[in-house]
Amino acid sequence: MRFTSFVSVASTVALVSFASAKDADESTNISDVLNLTKDSFTSTVNPEPLILVEFFAPWCGHCKSLAPHYEEAATALKDKEIKLAKVDCVDQADLCQSHGVQGYPTLKVFRNGESTDYTGPRKADGIISYMIKQNLPAVSEVAASNLEEFQNADPIVVLAYVSSTTEAPAPEFSATAEKYRDDYLFGITSDAKAIAAAGVTPPAIVVYRNFDDRVTRYPHPVSAATAQDIGDWVQQLSVPILGEVNEGTYALYAASEKPLAYLFVDPTDEKTDDHIAAFKPVAAKYNDKINFVWIDAVKFGDHAKALNLPEPKWPSFVIQNMDLQLKYPFDQSKPFEAEALSTMIAEYLDGKLVAKLKSQPIPETQDESVFVLVGDQFDEVAFDDTKDVFIEFYATWCGHCKRLKPIWDSLADHFADVKDQLVIAKLEAQENDLPPSAPFRISGFPTLKFKPAGSREYLDYNGDRELESLIAYVEEHAKNSLKPAVKTPENDSQAAFEAPRESHDEL
Repeated sequence: MRFTSFVSVASTVALVSFASAKDADESTNISDVLNLTKDSFTSTVNPEPLILVEFFAPWCGHCKSLAPHYEEAATALKDKEIKLAKVDCVDQADLCQSHGVQGYPTLKVFRNGESTDYTGPRKADGIISYMIKQNLPAVSEVAASNLEEFQNADPIVVLAYVSSTTEAPAPEFSATAEKYRDDYLFGITSDAKAIAAAGVTPPAIVVYRNFDDRVTRYPHPVSAATAQDIGDWVQQLSVPILGEVNEGTYALYAASEKPLAYLFVDPTDEKTDDHIAAFKPVAAKYNDKINFVWIDAVKFGDHAKALNLPEPKWPSFVIQNMDLQLKYPFDQSKPFEAEALSTMIAEYLDGKLVAKLKSQPIPETQDESVFVLVGDQFDEVAFDDTKDVFIEFYATWCGHCKRLKPIWDSLADHFADVKDQLVIAKLEAQENDLPPSAPFRISGFPTLKFKPAGSREYLDYNGDRELESLIAYVEEHAKNSLKPAVKTPENDSQAAFEAPRESHDEL
């Protein structure tokens, strides 16, 4: 049972970690991580009820950091019959592409050949704990003796009270639990004493939370509920009316389709609790359309700047459209009042609010072969119908971008004679916001996108980042001629009408 295993998970992790450390001392040259290729992948992965696979690149710094932890976890989990494997994406590029790998390292959990993304920690103990939990049942059986303890065992507990564990809604409930086993704790009981203690009439599904309303019952006919219905309902309840966002909770909000509204507060300010309390009724009014959070402005001051809040003045407020990455900050020069924020939110929902776009200054001159593109010039350059456009979206701090720079410069140099037909550009994506007209968003660095002349559609470049490959891609996709125009002397046209000379000694 998953519930009764919670106490044992920690002790199990400690025991297997100790054992793996001992094994590592005895033999440091033998790896317990399986190496997979296109020839061995299916035959190895598909029969396994549970296996973790890392897709990596040998040159990747994050992969190198993960490697010793991954090895330690593989050794620790061997006695649990949980296997860990890896695929070298340089050597097995087609295999990695077939599994949708877009960055390194990518970890996926496979169950009999079906994969889900690994969302756990990347230290040895965390990997061990995550995979042990994955090996437990998705639904725990609950009795009267452990009912209260189970109801309080996790921030979000979903409990089905049924007369029979084989009749509706039990099968759909189990399917929901299997899908969301990483996120919530699921239990089921047909114990009459447990049902009586809960004060419900079966069948019933109840969510217990340690925030907002403590107990919430499924509001529709339970027997007709599908896994999708239950999952959507639980996901909606998993988001607080006004919760704290940080490293551990951001993924919850990022996965939502709703805009995200931030209340930036200084936790050292004695009025912070008052600011949060005053704003909560506003959040409750609109939380069916927008997710609301408060955030530590001191710790996450750089995030405030990224959301176009230029001054370290708290409290401050901003709405972010997560899909389009557009930001709508509240004017920091105005008094910070709940009523004013409510008016702003209503204007946003009515489509009357204009996003604030960040842009570096437009360069006075373009002295390099690579065109330096900024936000205020994006539409003019990126959608120039007369030109093919190839843009690198980068971040100054990004190591991969730094390695690409000399290659990108060389690409621009190679096509320097056709600048009037082909633009090789770069845009610092953390200093320049893309306008709403851009048909894409940037989620990683570097990102390379190509627009053929005469089109507004941008193509993703997914090839390797060698100069020869980039040149070949441009030559394949460009609509304009890439041959330099022949410059005609100013007097050529006049000379063409001159009478033939009698002497041709110059030949």
